[in-house]
Order: sequence, then C-alpha cells, then structure tokens
Amino acid sequence: MFLRAQVRKKDGKPHRYFSVVENRRVGQNKTAQRTVLYLGEINDSQEVIWRRTLPVFDESQQQYRTVSLFPQDREIPAESSTSIQVKLSEMELRRPRAFGNGWLGCELWRQLRLEEFWEEKLAEKVKRETISWAKVLPLLVVNRLIDPGSEFRVHRQGFDQSAMGELLEADLAVAEKDRLYRCLDRIVEHKPALFQHLHERWQDLFQAQFDVLLYDLTSTYIEGEGEEIAKAKYGYSRDQRFDSKQVVIALVITPEGFPLAYEVMDGNTSDRTTLRSFLDKIEFSYGRARRVWVMDREAVC
Repeated sequence: MFLRAQVRKKDGKPHRYFSVVENRRVGQNKTAQRTVLYLGEINDSQEVIWRRTLPVFDESQQQYRTVSLFPQDREIPAESSTSIQVKLSEMELRRPRAFGNGWLGCELWRQLRLEEFWEEKLAEKVKRETISWAKVLPLLVVNRLIDPGSEFRVHRQGFDQSAMGELLEADLAVAEKDRLYRCLDRIVEHKPALFQHLHERWQDLFQAQFDVLLYDLTSTYIEGEGEEIAKAKYGYSRDQRFDSKQVVIALVITPEGFPLAYEVMDGNTSDRTTLRSFLDKIEFSYGRARRVWVMDREAVC
C-alpha cells in the first residue's frame, strides 16, 4: 500500500487530496491499483502531523532509524548507506493481543477506586512478596469480567492473549498459577470492607438508592468430590445436578443490578432459613430504613 497525492486547482489555488492505494496482481504479468481509503484534503496543521518521522527498529543494526511518511520528505542516502525497505509479503503477525476490553476493565477498576482500596488492604502482604497482590487481583477481576474462566485458564492462556501485562506493567510472573489461587485467600477477610466501599461508590457515581433491594439464592455444583470444601453438600440443585455436591449462594442487589452483599452457604441450606440472617446483616451494615425487599415465595414460605 502507498499514499497517492492528487493536486487540484480550486479558485486559482492548488489543493492536495490524498488516498491510500494498493497494488493487486491481475493475471501473471499485470497489476492493478485499487483505492482502499480516500483521505481527502490535508490542511497545513494535519500535514505537519503526517510528515512527522516514524521510529523504525533496524534489527540488523540493533538500533532505531527514522523513516519519513512521504517519500519526497526523505533524504537521498549516500551510495554507502543502507536504506530500510518493508516487504509486505514477509510481514508476520506475532502474538496478537486484545487491548480495548482489558483497558476498559482497568479503567473501571480505577473509577471504582479499587486500586487505592486494595493497595491499602494488602500493603502488609506486599512487603513480603516479589509481585504486588494489588496487580494480581485486577488481572483476575478483569479476566472474569471480559471472559469468565478459571484461574488456571488465566495462567495458561488468558494473560498471554491479552494486553494485561502492559496495562499492569507486569510480566508473566503476575499470572503464575499458584499466585492466582493464593490471591483469593488473601482477600476473603476484607469482604465486609469491600462491600461498604462499593456501597459508597455506587452512591457517588450513580446516585444509587437502597430503598428497594432484591434478594435471591442460587446454587453451583462442584466438579469432583469436593472433599476439602467444607460447605459442599448434596442438596436441591437448580442445575439439576443432584449427583454432585454443591454450595448455595445468597445475593442482595439493587434494582439497577449493583451488588450489596453475598454469602456462600452449605449446599443443603434451605431457602427459608437464610432470610432472617441476611436481613440482620444488611441492617447492621447499612442501618435500618423504610426498605422494600423483593424475593420469591420460596424464601419466606
């Protein structure tokens, strides 16, 4: 591909119009040119930007050279000098990574001020580690947001296929398998403080109201025997997996979908036995109020 400039006179003044053109082979000995993109006229300020030189890394010399965007802007090299040429036929795409979704996830992380929150909570543990837990945690959260999967999946392919390394300014060590699992153990004790923090951010960012709250339970089954999971029990399975142990998850959210609290309970917990304790927990955390609760009848019957 190359840039083509066409000069046209309008009201006695020359105007340059640019387009991106590519050569395409037609038959064995002929080529045809096709306009890929019409750029239109470039004004003086835009022309200055377009004429800025671009850094190109010369692998043979292990140094950077500069190549101008327009051929007419380039200095004619001496006979002894070597020119840099780009052969499109030999260009390769190596290690493509998704950037936009990871960047958005990290920006949401910052907007919720979770970076400040976790740096404070994990400060003592950071001193004893080579990798900051405050970097491991957003890696897990962002991957769960954009492409839910296990910690092992993040370790095996999620980190390498995303730009999270550049966004977090960290190398592959941040996605080491055991480190990802250990990170979850270090944040459990901060769950009440986290929900209080999110409660305040929901109010600041979205003017969220907590007069109406939604309460419901679900279950998730365990692959394998789950012998080391104390809460894994046989019970009523909403997934129709009565052959597997499960845990029950209770969740409180606002009508807009903002979570306020959750609890993981034994897999054989009955719906009706969880309501009173959860009402007490919400009132203890957020105070008593003229609040409307919405739930299905199984929770109260």
